[in-house]
Amino acid sequence: MKYFRVLLLPLVPVYAAVAAMRNLFFDKNILKSRRISAKVISVGNLTVGGSGKTPAVIYLTNLLKSEGRTAGVLSRGYGRKSVGYKLVSDGKEIFTTVRECGDEMYHTVLDCSVPAAVSERRVYGAERLIKETDIDTIVLDDAFQHRWIARDIDLLIFEQRFLREGGFFEKNLLPVGYLREPLSQFRRADAIILNRKFSEKKNVPLNFENKPVFTAHYRALYFVDLLRKTKYEISEFHGQKSLVVSGVANPHSFLNVLGQTKVDTSNRLIFRDHKNYTNKDVQKIRKEFYAANSYSVVTTEKDAVKLIHFLKELDDIDIFYLKIELVMDDEESFKKFMLNKLS
Repeated sequence: MKYFRVLLLPLVPVYAAVAAMRNLFFDKNILKSRRISAKVISVGNLTVGGSGKTPAVIYLTNLLKSEGRTAGVLSRGYGRKSVGYKLVSDGKEIFTTVRECGDEMYHTVLDCSVPAAVSERRVYGAERLIKETDIDTIVLDDAFQHRWIARDIDLLIFEQRFLREGGFFEKNLLPVGYLREPLSQFRRADAIILNRKFSEKKNVPLNFENKPVFTAHYRALYFVDLLRKTKYEISEFHGQKSLVVSGVANPHSFLNVLGQTKVDTSNRLIFRDHKNYTNKDVQKIRKEFYAANSYSVVTTEKDAVKLIHFLKELDDIDIFYLKIELVMDDEESFKKFMLNKLS
């Protein structure tokens, strides 16, 4: 893999030049961002996944709801098997399948119960979502690079582990590394969120200058039976021999917390991010489950919203997902910052 990345190094300056030119055009107002008739909050990152945008979007949307705002979520719907604008939910009813809107958006709607839509064209999608649901605030999922729509707050989220442990190749631009833009582009953000996930808070080797920096972590709440929706205390899974199934960008965090909760993770199936499960994958899960003599299958909530469509094929296997939530280390300061910016 490293040798392949070396071969791609000559393409990095080309990618960097295109990204820099595009940003320059927006900075000089040659390309123009368009305002819409609602407050807009963008949650994005500089990497190609694994920073924790979806839990941050869920946290932020629920925060806005608690403050009396009529909030909605708009995403392009990464990995979905559809195109164009689709109204995912009006806040009461879900109108699409997970395949039509993408796993992240489906997960968000289930957790937040707010109006939501997917659209590659964010301005068009935002205007149509406002018209159809009468929301006053939109949370844009993964929109830091999508500068066509003006935003009132631009939040940039980093995974602490990436900043601390990422090497030369990881911290390089695409197509070699994981960066969509140079790290210096954090200057466009209004605030930085450092997501330490399930790790301790540590210093990162990046100076964010005068930007407000907030830290966050994940809290493991409980396990949920995928079929019966029954909740189980984490302690009930101590020492349990489970088959771990994961299709997220960075499974390290998930495996880390399972280890902390003393779940036996020696048997695992790790798929690529945004994995669209097929019958072939389900049969592979069944084969590994019985070969390892596992007690259960343990997965992420992001995977669960897709595996739920195979309950008939998996009706003889107990499947549980770990329910987590993002928590701001200094929630009051973050809340004050957000409300001041919106007012």
